[in-house]
Parts: sequence; structure tokens; C-alpha cells
Amino acid sequence: MTLEETFKKLNIRNEKALIGFVTAGYPTADATSEIADALIRGGVDILELGLPFSDPIADGVTIQRASEISLRAGMNTDIYFDVAAGIKGVDKVCLTYYNLVLQRGLEQFVSDCESSGIGGMVLPDLPVEESKPLLKICEGYETDLIFIIAPTTTAKRMAKILDAAAGFIYVVSLLGVTGTRDTVSDTIQPLIKSIREQEVSVGKEVPLAVGFGISQPEHVRTVCAFADGAIVGSAFIKLIEEELDSRNKMLQRIENFTRSLKAGTKIA
Repeated sequence: MTLEETFKKLNIRNEKALIGFVTAGYPTADATSEIADALIRGGVDILELGLPFSDPIADGVTIQRASEISLRAGMNTDIYFDVAAGIKGVDKVCLTYYNLVLQRGLEQFVSDCESSGIGGMVLPDLPVEESKPLLKICEGYETDLIFIIAPTTTAKRMAKILDAAAGFIYVVSLLGVTGTRDTVSDTIQPLIKSIREQEVSVGKEVPLAVGFGISQPEHVRTVCAFADGAIVGSAFIKLIEEELDSRNKMLQRIENFTRSLKAGTKIA
């Protein structure tokens, strides 16, 4: 199932998408599959699987620390795709940085994504203006290049992003890096409104999923009132970090937490 089809299916069920992020290889490569299964049991709709990079400019302290541990334990692109291929029963998206894609070769990376069941890529350091070579390759595969819109994105640039977009748009709720927050930023609703207006101008609708600082069920409920999905990342990594000494407890907490977040995506 493509990402577009997943959002359509959820819409028919009067639900929004819950997108859960974890870092591949944290705390170990073997544990990643078990953690993914716990997320799936809890009801996550899309799994965003991070391929760690040594200089993750968009990530806060929590995800940076997880990436460092993963890299020290030997995670690399080959192992990443093996881990991703072993995760079944959920749509998958790769979040990484463009340097790793370039090192592997654009077409090889996209081909490996498709072979391992990954339906989309989020590359925070690849601007839409420099994305044409990768976009052209993605057209021949079933892996979407997912772009980011932030509160500082101009209307003109929004239109460019929407024109190139597929799968969904990753809407950044605030300035800065990833991390848990106490409340949802006040900027997000006006930002969603601006994107919707640009969609009308461009004549193209793309699902909008909100990330950065979404860490509680009430946050999910708030953003899903006007967006198509919520992305939760640092909160899952923190939970894993808290339960490193007890794998079973960790997995149960992940499943329960995911279920509580998913409840916030259902439209009354």
C-alpha cells in the first residue's frame, strides 16, 4: 500500500495518521524489530525508521544520543535495509540525511528502499530546489520523496514544495530541533491554514503530518483536529532510554503509549 493510499484509507475510517519514529539500531539492531512490532500492536499507521548519521542537524539531544549509540554499535546502511526489510505489517518511511544517499548512489538507495518495503524518504537537509535528480529517480519507484515545511517557509516556496510533493508533507510545528514539549506550538494552526491556501493555488492536495514536539495524546488530538496526521519521535526514544534494563517492560510501555496516542487520531 502506498502512503497516499494509507491516508485515504484512514480518512474513510474517520481517522488521522499516527506516525511513530524510532532510530534503527537503538538500543540494538535486533531490538529495533521488536520495538517496531510493539508500535504496530499499539496501532501506529506509519513507521518512520531513522538511519543514523554523524551530523543530524534537525535532531535534538534525545535522538542524537540514540543515533550515536546506534552508530557505535555498528549500524550502517546495509544493516539498516536488512532491519527495515524484516519489519512487516506497516508502511515505512526512512528518515536520514542526504550525504548517506549520495554515498550509496541515488538510484541504489531508492531501489534499496523499495526492496525493503520503504514507501517514503524524509531528508531534512535536501532543499526542494536541489531535489530534481532524486525526484526523477523516485518517479520510477514506489518510494516518495517527502518534503518539510516549517513556520519560516514562504508562500512561494510552499508552492514549489507542494508541486513536487508526494506521500505527505512533514510540517514542522516550531523552529529548532526535535524534542518533547509541554504544549503544541501556537504557530501550527496558522501554518496549516497557509499550506491549505497554497494547495488551492497549486491545485494539488497532499496530506499534512505535524511533527517536532508532539509527545502526548492531547498533542496528537490537537493537531489531528486540523492536520492529517501526527508524528511522534523523541517521546518514543525517551521511553526506550528509560527501560533499557527491562526489554519486556520497554515493549509493553511502547505498545500502551502508542495505543494512547492512536486514540487521539480518531475523529468523533
